[in-house]
Amino acid sequence: MAFRELLKDKLEGNVNCNLDKLPKGFQRIGDIIILNLDEEFDSVKKEIGEVVLDMFKVRSVCNKFGEITGKFREPQIEVLAGSEDTVVTHIEHGIRYRFDIRKVMFAKGNLSERVRYPKQVKDGEIIVDMFAGLGYFSLAMGKLSKPSKIYSIELNPVSFGFLEENIKLNKINCIEAINGDNREIIDRLVEEGVKADRVLMGYLPPPKEFLPWALKIINKGGILHYEDILTVGKVEEESKKVVEMINDVAAGFGKKVELVHLQDVKSYGPKSHHYVFDLVVK
Repeated sequence: MAFRELLKDKLEGNVNCNLDKLPKGFQRIGDIIILNLDEEFDSVKKEIGEVVLDMFKVRSVCNKFGEITGKFREPQIEVLAGSEDTVVTHIEHGIRYRFDIRKVMFAKGNLSERVRYPKQVKDGEIIVDMFAGLGYFSLAMGKLSKPSKIYSIELNPVSFGFLEENIKLNKINCIEAINGDNREIIDRLVEEGVKADRVLMGYLPPPKEFLPWALKIINKGGILHYEDILTVGKVEEESKKVVEMINDVAAGFGKKVELVHLQDVKSYGPKSHHYVFDLVVK
């Protein structure tokens, strides 16, 4: 029986709400379940949490009640039932990601990218991971491929703390975690003679203002991974405009980019999708 039907059976007669508005499914991260309840259930959300906790025997049941907000893209999540401790260790492909679901965003929908990037990395590459977060992509590349060095840059002190913890947890030696603004850090790395073979700009909304620093540090022949949101039905024309925009910036560094692959990652909203541009720098 589907999740919604199971939940309706448990709640029937106990709550005075339209049970057809219950979520069809849930997100599970580690041993915590996250629901996305309609506002109609605000008065009974604790009861719903207790029912789900009993159904799945997990540590906690939480509810996502708003969009990701603020400079550090913090999720809005509340505990409905179970333990108030929301630090989890989520495992994907043998990699451990430890973080607090109430303080740090973790997009399970980006799993395809966490799998795809390590397959592209050539032995001995030098990689700059801008907006590294808790190590979403750095950990996978460091664990599943053989780069020479990954510079993982993260501004958020909470995310950075988990990044350092996750590097140790996964016993990865090639990652140097750096807490600070990408622009300041990359300026310093360039002064030290660092040149990257691959640069990741894993952040939405697209961080266009940071492109000069990505193009400043990347070698010709290197690969730039840039993320953006494209409209369904207009992908070809909008992607061309994105590449043109990046080329306008690249020209200031005596470089140009060429799109070698456009990856559809996931739905982002009504009639829009999250895409990754794989661009070779020339």
